[in-house]
Amino acid sequence: MAKNLVIVESPTKVKTIRKFLGKNYSVEATNGHVRDLPKSQMGVDVDNDFEPKYITIRGKGELLAGLRKEVKKADKIYLATDPDREGEAISWHLKKALKLDEKDCKRITFNEITKNAVKAGLKNPRDIDMDLVDAQQARRVLDRVVGYEISPLLWAKVKRGLSAGRVQSVALRIICDREEEIDAFIPQEYYTLDAMIRIKGHKTPVAARFYGNKQGKLDISDKESLDEIMKACEKEKFEVDSVKKGRRERKSPLPFTTSTMQQEASKALNFSIQKTMRIAQQLYEGVDIAGRGTAGLITYLRTDSTRISAEAAELARNTITESFGAEYVGRARQAKQSGNANIQDAHEAIRPADVTLIPSEIKDSLSRDQFRLYQLIWRRFMASQMSDAVFETTSVKISAGEYVFSLSGSKRIFDGYMAVYVEADSKEEKDEGAALIDENTSIEFGSFDEKQHFTQPPAHYTEASLVHTLEELGIGRPSTYSPTISTILKRRYITKEGRNLYVTELGSVVNSIMKESFPNIVDLNFTARMESALDNVEEGKLEWKSIIRDFYPQLDSSVKKAESELEKVQIEDEVTDIICENCGRNMVVKYGPHGKFLACPGFPECRNTKPYLEKISVACPSCGKDIVIRKTKKGRVFYGCEDYPECDFMSWARPVADKCPECGGYMVVKGKKIACANRECGYVTAKKDEEQED
Repeated sequence: MAKNLVIVESPTKVKTIRKFLGKNYSVEATNGHVRDLPKSQMGVDVDNDFEPKYITIRGKGELLAGLRKEVKKADKIYLATDPDREGEAISWHLKKALKLDEKDCKRITFNEITKNAVKAGLKNPRDIDMDLVDAQQARRVLDRVVGYEISPLLWAKVKRGLSAGRVQSVALRIICDREEEIDAFIPQEYYTLDAMIRIKGHKTPVAARFYGNKQGKLDISDKESLDEIMKACEKEKFEVDSVKKGRRERKSPLPFTTSTMQQEASKALNFSIQKTMRIAQQLYEGVDIAGRGTAGLITYLRTDSTRISAEAAELARNTITESFGAEYVGRARQAKQSGNANIQDAHEAIRPADVTLIPSEIKDSLSRDQFRLYQLIWRRFMASQMSDAVFETTSVKISAGEYVFSLSGSKRIFDGYMAVYVEADSKEEKDEGAALIDENTSIEFGSFDEKQHFTQPPAHYTEASLVHTLEELGIGRPSTYSPTISTILKRRYITKEGRNLYVTELGSVVNSIMKESFPNIVDLNFTARMESALDNVEEGKLEWKSIIRDFYPQLDSSVKKAESELEKVQIEDEVTDIICENCGRNMVVKYGPHGKFLACPGFPECRNTKPYLEKISVACPSCGKDIVIRKTKKGRVFYGCEDYPECDFMSWARPVADKCPECGGYMVVKGKKIACANRECGYVTAKKDEEQED
């Protein structure tokens, strides 16, 4: 029998796919890309029509030699890399590196790693799609010329180790613009006024919010206006003016795209974007399930489509009918039309590969994080195929002379999709007493509850809200959101505190340089148009090098101008109150390959360095000094006293400042709870401010 070779990127996929194929198939992995542009130089020949110079990635020579031996044994080679532009490019590079013959080498794709999907892919082999490859080449070359032209400029004008990127620079600008809005924000005073209404036959009064007058809505902007309204209303009789009953439907959500999965996992599970993608990759490539072996649990994780296959929809609807009843099955929904006109609809939405694998039944086979993300994806997909939730609404207007107060409420009369899933930021439906009132209800005024407020500035970006903005503006694609945010965090252009992202001084300087010298690159519309141009290359409507030809001359001229006109910027190191014991200077915070450390500013005369111990604003329960974040030799985080080794206090869980009200001992963070570290005590309470997970 003929020998077939299937080549994938990931060793995990090898394990999963081998299970589906017979002895006639050999499955090997590339461990990602095998060829790329060189790191030591731009690798793009600008004088030869921007021809890229690809080389074998360091360390991949031995792997390619092993693959060549396997190729010689095989009669047919199937390139089964991921079903997107990057996967197509990896297959093309493999074909070139292994010098594969066109007639013996075919490309296969599958949207999920299941037996049926893999076998269907093998039945439908095709040639490599050069439009997809060229779209990826265009993106890679664009990003390379931007990075290798501008980064040396930043090194010369600011400091070594900085970088600029086509998408990362725009993301940084978006965050900087928000910071400027927040800094420039001037709070405005306003007031709210509630009238506490007593209803005949009910002990508890209900609050009716001030609405306005008979002519329409009014805002209360100062104390004088508030006092005037209260004085006028106190003389009037409060009467029910109108009661409107209605019915409102809350639509079932669409299934996850990459962006919506990242956002919801951030809000619901407190996952970073990078963590979400790492766990989703594990679920896609395959997990060992007790009694079933290795199985891919979700479909491909990089997609901006909400389309669902007919087979998956039918299976989900059958499951819903059996579990909940026919009335819970929703109407067929059209895939959403994104703000991006060229939505990449080659894939389905992210969904369970097999909806019959109920999360609770396979929980023991998954890690805690794998289970939580799989459960979120499973519930979202099931909800997307279910009927809308239905609410009965009541809106009441109450008059007090010329002024009008209102209250409203809603009651869920059919849960629909909410039987399995509720969005993390969904507002809880409340009945504020409106349902107790009709046109004939007898009411009395009780008292006023007035409150002073100030308008709030725009919120700082979180990873989730930044991804939402990037997607809304058409900047980047599903595969770029995570590395973009990771890069600007790694470069220390931004910092993360809790969930919020803040711009550093370094980030502000880099953003100012980019805005001044390279306005096109950080222009939101320009970047979105560039994404659209890449989509046109993918669709075969545009030749890929034409994008580079149009873009490069202006970039080159801007770099030359900036080199001569930009002044050098000095970024000062963060000074600490820790004194260098060798020379008496205040030590400063430096950054190395493994993170922060303390160094003497007297370098090179004084070369003293120390570990940087980050305090968590909690006193050591043993000696009262500060608790700091430490790491074991293997990199595991723990919490210990700054006075180690004199004080040997340590805790794997993060301590908090509050003492246990039961035994007086110290307490630690446990998921969404705060628990006493003394297990015999057992005191547990809700966490006030959630810590960001790794």
